[in-house]
This record gives sequence, structure tokens and C-alpha cells, in this order.
Amino acid sequence: MPFTVSSSAMTECISRIFPAPVEQAPLHGLYLTEALPTQGKYGPYIYANYVTSLDGRIAVPDPTGQQSVPGHVANPRDWRLLQELAGQADLLLSSGRYLRELKAGTAQDILPIGSGPKFADIHEYRRKAGLKPQPDVAVLSESLDFPPPLPLLEQGRRIIVLTGQAPDPARAAALEAAGLEVRPLTGVDRPGGLALANALAQLSYRRIYVITGPYVMHTLMAQHLVDSLFLTTVHRLLGGQPFSSICEGPLLSCPADYRLAHQFLDPVGPDGCSQTFSRFDRLAP
Repeated sequence: MPFTVSSSAMTECISRIFPAPVEQAPLHGLYLTEALPTQGKYGPYIYANYVTSLDGRIAVPDPTGQQSVPGHVANPRDWRLLQELAGQADLLLSSGRYLRELKAGTAQDILPIGSGPKFADIHEYRRKAGLKPQPDVAVLSESLDFPPPLPLLEQGRRIIVLTGQAPDPARAAALEAAGLEVRPLTGVDRPGGLALANALAQLSYRRIYVITGPYVMHTLMAQHLVDSLFLTTVHRLLGGQPFSSICEGPLLSCPADYRLAHQFLDPVGPDGCSQTFSRFDRLAP
């Protein structure tokens, strides 16, 4: 499917610094023109992205004590690329924690493809690709302790809850009554491992975009489920406690190995800092 970038977007160029040779590229459309795979290790292509500081921080405590994306690294140029990655997905993978934050009004967004002229090309991409206006959503949750996500349901999106083999029956019934699909995974108490891999493969989606925190990322990495990792690194250090990285939990029994596929240098990061946009593809364990 051909896809072109408007000439006005060419004014926001970045530099591809890997692989050689160094070349200029437009920021807008960078990932839309990349044509992400539709096949991964377990069927669908599963990919994630984070924005991080130079010292590896993806979140810091906000005034309420909640962990949130640091304001010193969040920036509209990274957000544009996040939208392009979401624009190619037919399913977003999130967590019960995110839905609790959504209800409390502390979530970063409602998992949308943005509206307005700035994101019109992404919607046009989805239309030409035969995708729904908004991706469906899968939620990993052991407790099912979250409210039905009304903003997502009002958008007409399919919401699938993947949980352990013995979910709380009352909570499961309440979510199903609200329009969600609750799918217990056989043989596990919490959604993870091969049971999760098989469940994702059986959903018949081609591209699954992971938008979740470091503990769910650890669950996915433990089974080598993430085929590609997109990482924006803002070239500034933050410090602070507690430390929050992209993957948190016990030491992985087998490291999740990746190879750098490409890297772009953006000289116009937050407050004049530079930043890099990198893609890492999983090596077979």
C-alpha cells in the first residue's frame, strides 16, 4: 500500500545515523512508511515503545505519588512517533492499572489515535489499510479490579480482558455486562507465559502494540513476546527515587536479547536537548 509524506512535513527532518550512510529523513511519516511486519514469533507482531531519560528513567512520582512520564522527557516529537506506531496497530495491549488511572483522570490519554489535522494522515493510513478508526484493546489483569472503560466503549472498540484461570466471578460478570470480553487463561493464575502467548496468537490480530508499564513488560519479556522495541532516549539525566525502568521484576532466567535495527538523531528535543529514536529487534533466544 503506497503512502506518501506531505511536503510540509519535510521541514522537520532528523538524521538516520544507523545503519550507514547518514541520511536526512522527515519526522512526520517516519514510522508510517516503515511498514511494520504482520508476523512475529507467536503469530502477531508484538511491539512496544518508551520514552526515557539518558539515565534510563521512564517515570517519576507526580505530586499525588503516582508514577508518570517525566515532564522533562515527554515531548511532541516523540508523541508524534508514538501515534504513528499506534496507527499501524489493530490491537493495543494495556493493563488493569491503566484503566484505573483512566477512571481517576490520571492516565496520559485514552489510548486513541489523535484527532485533528495533525493526525489526519494517520487516520488516512488506517483507512487505506482497512483498519478500524481506532485499535481494539486487550487488558492484562489478574484481579479484574478496574471499572469498565466507558470512553473506550463509547468509541465502539472491542475490549478483551485476559486473566488467570479462576477470575473473581462477580467482577467478571460485571465487566461482561458492561460489554467487555473476559477470557481466562487455562493453567495459570495470572496472565503470562505460554498461555498468554497462545491467547494473543488466537486473537487473529496482526500487529499488537504494547502500551503498558514496566511490570507487565517484564511478564512479556520473560516469554520473549516482544518482537521489537522502539525507544526514544532524551539526552538529559533526571536522577531521583524510586527508579523506574522499562522492565521491572525478578532477574530474567534468560536475557531478552535485541539487535539495533535503526537509529535516528533528532537535534530538536526538549529544551534544546538532542534525542535519539531507536528500533531494536528481538534475537531468537
